[in-house]
Amino acid sequence: MPSKQTPVVEPVETPISTGSITGQPESRKVHAALTRSSTGTEDLRQLEAGLDSLQSDAVRKSRIDWSRILLPVAALAVLLIVWQVYVSLGIKRRDLVPGPLDVLGQLGTLWGEGKTQEAVWTSLQRGVVGFLISVAIATPVGLLLAQVAPLRRAFGPLISGLQVLPSVAWVPAAIIWFGLTDGTVYFVVFMGAIPSIINGLISGVDQIPPQYRSVGKVLGASRLQLALQIILPAALPGYLGGLKQGWAFSWRSLMAAEIIAVGGSIGFGLGSLLDQGRVLSDMTTVMAAILLILAVGILIELLVFAPIEKRLLRRRGLLAGSTR
Repeated sequence: MPSKQTPVVEPVETPISTGSITGQPESRKVHAALTRSSTGTEDLRQLEAGLDSLQSDAVRKSRIDWSRILLPVAALAVLLIVWQVYVSLGIKRRDLVPGPLDVLGQLGTLWGEGKTQEAVWTSLQRGVVGFLISVAIATPVGLLLAQVAPLRRAFGPLISGLQVLPSVAWVPAAIIWFGLTDGTVYFVVFMGAIPSIINGLISGVDQIPPQYRSVGKVLGASRLQLALQIILPAALPGYLGGLKQGWAFSWRSLMAAEIIAVGGSIGFGLGSLLDQGRVLSDMTTVMAAILLILAVGILIELLVFAPIEKRLLRRRGLLAGSTR
C-alpha cells in the first residue's frame, strides 16, 4: 500500500508593517514607543527649562533687593552731607539753621527727658485710633454711595469738596465745639481721612468690570453679599490707594490740630513738641520734631502699606516680574 505523506506546513513569517497597524495591538504599542522615543528628548528639554525657570524665580524672590535699602540710605546720607556743608559755610546763624549734629544732640536730650517717647506715643496712638475709626465710617458710606446712583450724585461733590478743604480749617470750629480736649483732635482727623477713603473706594468700584456684578446677580447674591463678597474685594487696589491717602491726610490733620490746640486736657504730642520749640525759639527742637514727624510717616508707609500693596499686586499678577 502506498504510504500516505503528511503535508508539512512551513511557518510563514508575516512582516510587521509600520505603515498599517490598524487592528494590531502589538504594532500600536511599537508605534507609540517609537513616537515617544522620537519626541521624548524634546519634552525632557522643555520640562528641564520649565523647572530651571521656576527655580530661578524662587531664588530671585528669596534674595534681598539691596538696592531698595541702599539707595534710600545713600540719598539720606547725601542730604545730610549737603545740610552740614551749608551750615559749615556760615551763611545763616547757627541758632537759625542748626546742623545735623546739633539736632541729633537735641534729640538725645529730649529722649533723656522722656519727651520724645511721650510725644511719639501720644501722636501715634491718636493717629492710629482716628484712622481706624475713619475706615470704619468711610467704608460703608463709600460702598453705599458707589452702589446707589442718586446718593452719589447728591453727596459726591460734597465729599470731593471736603477732601479738598484743608483740614486745619476745622481746628477753630472743633475747639469751639469740643474745647481743648482729645475730641478736637479726633474730629479734625476724621474730617481729614474720611473723604479721602470714600473717594478712593468709589474710584476702585468704578474700575470693576460690569460682568462681576452680572455674575453675582445670576448666582443669586443679595445686595449686601454683592457689596461685601464681590465688589469690595474687586475694588481693593483703589480702596488701598484711598486708605494710603486717608492715612496721609489724617497724619497731617493730627499735626495741625496738635500745633494749634495746645493746653487743656490735650496730651503732649509731636505737634505740641513742635509748637514748644517755636515758643522757645529753639530751632534744634523744631527740627527734631519735624524729623520725628517725617520718620513716623515714612515708617508707617514702609512697614504697613507697602507690604500690603505689594502682596495684593503680586496675588493679582499686577506686579512686574511676579508669579502666582
